[in-house]
Amino acid sequence: MVIMVHPLKNIERYDVVLASNSPRRHRLLGQLGVNFAVRVLEGIDESYPDDLPVDEIAAYISRKKAAVYRETMGENELVITADTVVVCGNMVLGKPQNADDAYSMLRTLSGVTHKVITGVTITGKNVEKTFSSVTEVDFAELTDDEIAYYIDTFKPFDKAGAYGIQEWIGCIGVTGMRGSYYNVMGLPIQKLYRELLTLI
Repeated sequence: MVIMVHPLKNIERYDVVLASNSPRRHRLLGQLGVNFAVRVLEGIDESYPDDLPVDEIAAYISRKKAAVYRETMGENELVITADTVVVCGNMVLGKPQNADDAYSMLRTLSGVTHKVITGVTITGKNVEKTFSSVTEVDFAELTDDEIAYYIDTFKPFDKAGAYGIQEWIGCIGVTGMRGSYYNVMGLPIQKLYRELLTLI
């Protein structure tokens, strides 16, 4: 009889903590078959230097979050922090503050190609790894009615760039993509899996 062993058996000695409120990240990490707890510390400063290259912002913020968790983490804990930004040209789009902000972001993304960058940091008492994943996303031209309908119906105020690719706007707006779909959802799960495999 063959005994099936989970490929991530190497991290079973850790108490894995996902430091995120995002239900999408919860679902994606769960799909790896990893047992984890969710712990969110409020009030973490997510600012970054003005001269930081846009491609480095997400990784910088994920490390900044990890540093706060490191102060209180348990001996066997492994904390996963992440941050996602949408970059259009040299403009960084975070989470919209309100409907007007969301409208402005989606109008900016309409008809152009943008990048979604997620930075992830894996932190333990004796480990810290940070990596980024980049996906290019092509958007069709969006009408004012389409943007207004999406914002009113889906209220994407917890999403970088004011959209979720898995929602209606992704179905009608995304015409092409190069890179990880799951990265656009907020967690580059294939790359995270490979990084977790390397832990000893």
